Amino acid sequence: MSDAQNAASPSESPMRLRDALRRARIEAADRTGVVVDLRDAEVARLEILNDALDPLFALVPDKVDLFDRGISQGETPRLWIDVVAHVLMGRDKRIYRFVQDTRYGRMVLAESHDVHAIVDAVTDYVARRMIEREHALVATPEPEPEAKAKPRRGWGMFLLGFLLGAAALFGVALYASLRNF
Repeated sequence: MSDAQNAASPSESPMRLRDALRRARIEAADRTGVVVDLRDAEVARLEILNDALDPLFALVPDKVDLFDRGISQGETPRLWIDVVAHVLMGRDKRIYRFVQDTRYGRMVLAESHDVHAIVDAVTDYVARRMIEREHALVATPEPEPEAKAKPRRGWGMFLLGFLLGAAALFGVALYASLRNF
């Protein structure tokens, strides 16, 4: 009977392993599905915020090309406002975090569960950026056309140098001859 148990044991072992592998694959697929669902939820929340920002960006003049708004879908979905500022979801996937990348690191400009609070923060940011642009445009004056200088001929300077050199040589020769007397 013990031989029969030993014979049954190896045949059951692969079945158990096969079943365990199948269960592990199902669990991994469920976890992956949850991650995909969370990412989809993040993108959906960012799209809601993007729609709420439409009236603001409709007021930005066409000649102002500072802003390039769009949602990037990657490992961490983001709603880009411009090159250095974007909105992403917090760790709990329910809180909006408006951040700006600076040379000193990432700075959180606003954080809230409320879409309207983030819209207000983005509105303030857009206004500041537009004022900075105006100041930059005013601070750089148009270059004035320079009056064309008359091309000088080098002959005058050469003649002056020759005369001064000849006078210096004459002075040295006169000094040397007077010193010998």
